[in-house]
Amino acid sequence: MLRLEDIKKDAAVNGIEPGQIVRIVTTDPVGENALTVYYKTADGQLKEQMLFRSSEPSLSLAEAGRPWAFDAPGEEFKLAAEAYRIDLAYLFDPMMAVHTSNVEPLPHQITAVYETMLPKQPLRFVLADDPGAGKTIMAGLLIQELLMRAELNFSEVI
Repeated sequence: MLRLEDIKKDAAVNGIEPGQIVRIVTTDPVGENALTVYYKTADGQLKEQMLFRSSEPSLSLAEAGRPWAFDAPGEEFKLAAEAYRIDLAYLFDPMMAVHTSNVEPLPHQITAVYETMLPKQPLRFVLADDPGAGKTIMAGLLIQELLMRAELNFSEVI
């Protein structure tokens, strides 16, 4: 709610013209309970209207922003761009899970995950191999790769 006393020159006010934000050119008080405002509409027309205390609940200050403003903080934009880049990284790096993990898989583990298991989605077989062959690493790489590609929800893993 905007009080009549708060309406000043160059203020952007919502509620004077239906569905428009108007720019106040000048004001002229008419007693304690009324105010004549001279304003410009969005299309440049100069108009006047008398406002009363009863119209205060429908009035509000508005910020007339530009549709394409480049005044946002640069650090937040860089953070969002980096998050989007990481989200799509699997499209440009076919072995993203290998490059982002702290393990160094052996060649047979990479072959099993990227040449055998990933192309056969949805995967419907048991990962079994000799003891010490790295089944845990293969399962971890597969799960991490599927999570990065958004082909698997973590709730499905548990």
